[in-house]
Amino acid sequence: MTVRVTGELDYDTGDELLAAVTEHLPRTTALRSMRMDLRDPSWIDSSGLSALLMIHRRTSAVGPTLRLDHRPDFLDRLLRLTDVMDHLTAPSGEASRTDRYDATGAGAT
Repeated sequence: MTVRVTGELDYDTGDELLAAVTEHLPRTTALRSMRMDLRDPSWIDSSGLSALLMIHRRTSAVGPTLRLDHRPDFLDRLLRLTDVMDHLTAPSGEASRTDRYDATGAGAT
């Protein structure tokens, strides 16, 4: 399952994203991973980060591994500043880094 995030992920939209993902979780128990395509958000604030952390918690409880694909640089900075990079990208930290490359193979970093 892939969830594509666009626009701003913030105080006004974080709960909506969390509710939408949570609604689909009972149907994803057979999945190995839930992918969040993050190539299009224009901004993610602390409330958006909180939503990502809650999504991670809920997917971990049900089974699928949450993968944050195509993370923008500003999200990586936020993850490092708040010391949750390893938490949200583990256990496949190397694969998550690879996910930052676009389809042409050009690095997104």
